[in-house]
Amino acid sequence: MAEHTSSSITIEAAPAEVMSVIADFARYPEWTGEVKEAEVLATDPAGRAEKVRLLLDAGAIKDDHTLAYTWTGDNEVSWTLVKSQMLRALDGSYRLAPTAGGTATEVTYQLTVDVKIPMLGMIKRKAEKVIIDRALAGLKKRVESGK
Repeated sequence: MAEHTSSSITIEAAPAEVMSVIADFARYPEWTGEVKEAEVLATDPAGRAEKVRLLLDAGAIKDDHTLAYTWTGDNEVSWTLVKSQMLRALDGSYRLAPTAGGTATEVTYQLTVDVKIPMLGMIKRKAEKVIIDRALAGLKKRVESGK
């Protein structure tokens, strides 16, 4: 089983507000930095994205990939790689837990990345950590700014 990287951050907003930003794929290019384009290809009966195409530009890594999303209740979403030019695997999740009586949310982001080119495990974990930390910081800033 592949190793994963995980990190958490507290956001000063209710879980529903946080999840609404996570679920709004069309606006990812506004706050994620690396995602230049996002297109929802399929939705579930509740209208949540099931399959999303993302155009990624993270400097050395440029990729056009498709992810399949699974929504567990209102506080968790996970994804797995459907297709990619550069990646063999891209599996992750956001788990939200209310704190401070529901006025804040602890967000845990877990990620496993496997690239098609050979790369040391230590370097992969560092790349995962950078991706996670940037995503959590961007999410926090986006949610707390109220946009």
